[in-house]
Amino acid sequence: MRIIAAILIVIISALPSAAMKILIPMDESQTNHLKAYGVTYSVLEAGFTAEWLLNYRGGSFLTDYTDQIATICRVRNVSFQQIPDAAADNILAQISRNDVNMEHIKLEKAPRIAVYAPKTYKPWDDAVMLVLTYAEIPYTVVYDEEILTGELSKYDWLHVHHEDFTGQFGKFYASYKNVPWYKNQVIEFNALAQKMGYTKVSKLKLAVAKTIKQFVGNGGFMFAMCSATDSFDIALAAENTDICQSMFDGDPIDPNCQSKLDFDATFAFKNFKLELNPNVYEYSDIDATNSRRVQKDNDIFTLFEFSAKWDPVPTMLCQNHENIIDGFMGQTTSYRKEVLKSSVLIMGENKAANEARYIHGEFGKGTWTWYGGHDPEDYLHYVGDPPTDLDLHPNSPGYRLILNNVLFPAAKKKKMKT
Repeated sequence: MRIIAAILIVIISALPSAAMKILIPMDESQTNHLKAYGVTYSVLEAGFTAEWLLNYRGGSFLTDYTDQIATICRVRNVSFQQIPDAAADNILAQISRNDVNMEHIKLEKAPRIAVYAPKTYKPWDDAVMLVLTYAEIPYTVVYDEEILTGELSKYDWLHVHHEDFTGQFGKFYASYKNVPWYKNQVIEFNALAQKMGYTKVSKLKLAVAKTIKQFVGNGGFMFAMCSATDSFDIALAAENTDICQSMFDGDPIDPNCQSKLDFDATFAFKNFKLELNPNVYEYSDIDATNSRRVQKDNDIFTLFEFSAKWDPVPTMLCQNHENIIDGFMGQTTSYRKEVLKSSVLIMGENKAANEARYIHGEFGKGTWTWYGGHDPEDYLHYVGDPPTDLDLHPNSPGYRLILNNVLFPAAKKKKMKT
């Protein structure tokens, strides 16, 4: 990737000012939606800009033409069109009309991407790591030690996935307490907590959650999926109490922990009730996994349509060639609307089930986006299942939502009003 970026810098800098343009369509005509994001990222990484054409042919990309970019598109099987400047100007003029729900957003700089994940073996995969690798977008893996020693300041965008910020080891106790990977994880997490100066894993994870919260407050972008979403807020709310049973932290739970939760400390959720039974694979009633009555064939969610000119942020995050997305399960599948704060923006919902699937909000100078479920192309992804082969799903609308978030920080800031 670095070599390609260097070559692009040399070639593009030598181009005449009246260069042709490359249009990368993102509607149904695109052969590989996921890799198209990677092509656009490569252009930005080379130090050049692109236009994100919101609501134009599925959220297409426009950039200067070079033979090298065209070659990258061909190699990665990404559909593109070479068009003259006049045609590109006509497209931008069409988008700028007040009577159409479109907008063009300049993408200026490739975001520096970090993925929060343990360095050791885990018996599940991470959808974001899968799609970043597939799209050929570079990222760095960070974990507790890097977070707590200030490494987050190096990055613009942070992803957290199948994580438990409450210190209950994912609440896998009932099913996996005697399995080697679980035992090893408990030993490793406790050793890391001691190394970092914390008496319990729950205290270590709380410190990490608070550091991530500060990262967002300082202008960072946080994206999370599955159990990282609700466990993050639960950890923040439980800062001043003990919600872990003795098998998790060696001492009794605070019998009054529910009443001591501080919902002012959370990003998204309020008035939720904790699940204190260590044998139940659930953290609280935020998640609708165990209460929802949705059959697989009817498990879908719909993306909201926002005003591209007045609400460019959610419009960017919802760009897709489909607005009805197939649902998928996870430890945290969806969010009960009753526990959402009024400040939370719902971007995708299953209206019939009264649940939110894709939500967004602001905190301080930054933003967060949370996406329910584990893997957009694996409806029921169990511990130990093989990772999804994205060669079989190059046009996945569910995975596109992840990649919208990856490019989101590259947008020109003056149009990022909400």
